[in-house]
Amino acid sequence: MRAANRLLLTGLLAFCPMIAFAAEDAPSAAPDVTIRTDGDRTIQEYRQNGFLYAVKITPKGGKPYFLVRADGTSPNFIRSDQPDMLIPQWEIFSW
Repeated sequence: MRAANRLLLTGLLAFCPMIAFAAEDAPSAAPDVTIRTDGDRTIQEYRQNGFLYAVKITPKGGKPYFLVRADGTSPNFIRSDQPDMLIPQWEIFSW
């Protein structure tokens, strides 16, 4: 009887880490949207699995527009309604 209890306890302890792995969130199809305000505009950041792929900017008195990745992976953003317009991303200061 004692041996059976020990085997049962050992089996449960070995099975617990598997439950933790199964409980982790799987990648979802829905994007994570972060909404914040900056002065007189609202900024919505769209992320998929932690990867920022689009930003929607809504000025208080203007038409909303999207900034999207230039080639899908680079950190350079372009306006979706004006693809020829370049968005500068200069590094002013670094350590």
